[in-house]
Amino acid sequence: MNIKSDVLIVGSGAAGLTLALNLADHRKVTLISKETLVDSSTWYAQGGIAAVLAKEDTVESHIQDTLKVGDGICDEQAVRFTIENSKAAIEWLIDMGVEFTRTADGTDYHLTQEGGHSQRRVIHSDDTTGREISDSLAQRVRQHQNITVYEKHLAVDLIKDGERCLGAYILERATGLIKTFSASHTVLATGGASKVYFYTSNPDGASGDGYALAARAGCRLANMEFNQFHPTCLYHPQAKSFLLSEALRGEGAILRLPDGEAFMERFDVRGDLASRDIVARSIDFEMKRSGLNHVMLDMTHADKSVIQQKFPSIFETCLSFGYDMSKVPVPVVPAAHYTCGGVMVDLSGKTDIDRLYAIGEVSYTGLHGANRMASNSLLECIVFGKAAAEVILNDDPIDQPELPLWDSSMVVESDEKIIVNHNWNLVRRLMWDYVGIVRSNKRLAKAAAELAAIQAEVEDYYWNFSVTSDLIELRNLTQVAEHIIKSAQLRKESRGLHFSIDHPKKMNLTEPTVIKP
Repeated sequence: MNIKSDVLIVGSGAAGLTLALNLADHRKVTLISKETLVDSSTWYAQGGIAAVLAKEDTVESHIQDTLKVGDGICDEQAVRFTIENSKAAIEWLIDMGVEFTRTADGTDYHLTQEGGHSQRRVIHSDDTTGREISDSLAQRVRQHQNITVYEKHLAVDLIKDGERCLGAYILERATGLIKTFSASHTVLATGGASKVYFYTSNPDGASGDGYALAARAGCRLANMEFNQFHPTCLYHPQAKSFLLSEALRGEGAILRLPDGEAFMERFDVRGDLASRDIVARSIDFEMKRSGLNHVMLDMTHADKSVIQQKFPSIFETCLSFGYDMSKVPVPVVPAAHYTCGGVMVDLSGKTDIDRLYAIGEVSYTGLHGANRMASNSLLECIVFGKAAAEVILNDDPIDQPELPLWDSSMVVESDEKIIVNHNWNLVRRLMWDYVGIVRSNKRLAKAAAELAAIQAEVEDYYWNFSVTSDLIELRNLTQVAEHIIKSAQLRKESRGLHFSIDHPKKMNLTEPTVIKP
């Protein structure tokens, strides 16, 4: 089966949906969703979108805050481009029907403040901003006659002719059928890779597919060592690391040890409003120093009505697990949350491969540097989704050749599927134990050696047995893990999200860490 369109978009988070809607009046668009159309990391985002909207705020202030949090290795041109377009991005979302929370008198939009920001500049929809954006954009996507959506489909590999991308092989998860999709332009909007870690705030689909697809096609990856761990995820065996928004600390929540001691001011003058890398590392230090399973997030000083009004979803979820935030502190732990590195692109999302683009978390634009500032990620999705659309619309579609169909004649069904499940858990535990918040040369070397053995087994399995969605994800996961480890070994310093006990000082290593194919 050969399915043709002008633009093939792999991924249906904020970046993919934004791109599709900005193209669809002029191009035929195929949109691939791994699960349902709205099941992405975007849907789970709580805090909001950072943008220069308040009268007392300035573009320059937002730029400087971002550069500071990025710890010296942001691409200033990318930072400036993103933030200069922040207001327009919010206005476009409002035009698309996104309803943001207003002030009590209804005269303006309510803005909150998060770690690293010097101003209140985070516009939000209560504490379910991602859900509001996903639902609003997805509704318009479904209604547009030029957008065809394939849900529960998973990309297997990109198709190339020399240095030009012609489309991708896509697995229909329900049937196991692999279809051939051809397009004049192909865009990866597949999200992050935090599922490579055992504890993560991300949905199950965040298995790093786009990074692996791009690397196998010949793209460079950059700064894969900078993996952001969200400091405050609910510690509960049934919670699956439910994220407690950084906006809670923006509204006065305090991190405490189980004995009630507030500890963040010992690590940073900004206290609980320090950037995420510092907060996560501080929590990790305290947990290891004292043998703790968690620390506490204390919001008991706030009125219950205020918490319910500002954080209704978080309040109800915590309550369902037995924690009334207005009465008791909530146990929290760090969990893998965001991949700051990615596929190297320019300011329009172009990769090293002709007619292949990458936007959103899967890309490396240079915006985040060594540490992502809170709520800049959704902004990046919208700004670069619109930027990629503009360039693609100025690039004429090409005549699409008939592409070869997927050949599965030489493989058989596996009778040892336990190998996939076992290695899936093995990789994630290995990355958590050896390539987590604090690293060392010895841990990284051990991770590399153990991963190499797992990869050899996975590749042998891939080429000899029928392809399944679990196998595709495992293959991608192991390859992304390899890139993270290699990048971490190359950076002989501690900076931002990458902290090594063997290289504790910050050196003059301001260029991105680049892994070439």
